[in-house]
Amino acid sequence: MTAKVGDRIIVETEKVGQRDRSGEILEIIDSPYGVGYRVLWEDGHESTFRPSAGSARIESREPHPA
Repeated sequence: MTAKVGDRIIVETEKVGQRDRSGEILEIIDSPYGVGYRVLWEDGHESTFRPSAGSARIESREPHPA
């Protein structure tokens, strides 16, 4: 999962009836344990997050080429 500051991260829920969580990536944090992100979530809270494989997806803020 490659991301840049400003991209959107979407964390898909496994609970029925609960919405996916999304936020803006503010910082990319490299560590020996994997890449983490400092995220400003849509509810206004900020946290660091290191997704497990397959639990999140990135949406680029760059326009798609025509």
